Amino acid sequence: MFLKQIIFTLLIIFLLPACSIKHPQTAEEFRQGVPTAFMGMSESYTVNRPYDKVVKTIKRKAPKCLNVRVTTTSQTTTSYQVIVTKYKPTVIAGKKKTELHIQQLHEQGVMNISEVPRGGYYLMVTDIVPAGKNKTKVTMYRPSMGIDTMVAAIKGWISGKNMGCPDLTKH
Repeated sequence: MFLKQIIFTLLIIFLLPACSIKHPQTAEEFRQGVPTAFMGMSESYTVNRPYDKVVKTIKRKAPKCLNVRVTTTSQTTTSYQVIVTKYKPTVIAGKKKTELHIQQLHEQGVMNISEVPRGGYYLMVTDIVPAGKNKTKVTMYRPSMGIDTMVAAIKGWISGKNMGCPDLTKH
């Protein structure tokens, strides 16, 4: 019996690290991981709007609308949970490429299961590049569900058609 316990303990010690989850620690790791991630997706499209106008809008709207703390609740017949999430947008603007990184840090109500990158887990990375006169190419790396209101708002800002802030309590 004692030998079985030792063998079981050794198996656990050696097999648990193989089961561990490692979340991307940088925007580049996030980009690379999205194609093989469960429910991850990337999409590319071109808008009929000059690159400099798209970048100016993103630089104005992302900090104003996405640098927020959101409190949501979840209730079932057996549990009640309050989740506090801090969103952090980062805009890295250049003449030939602009990046929008959105990170989320669960400050309450969610247990972190892996190392949290500085600023929170990456939720979305958007690359914006000029695509000719008055055209801009956009590539979004993101989950396929769960952040629909955020995606719609960012697409609205990029197209110049909808400049509202998303309600991040809704998906």
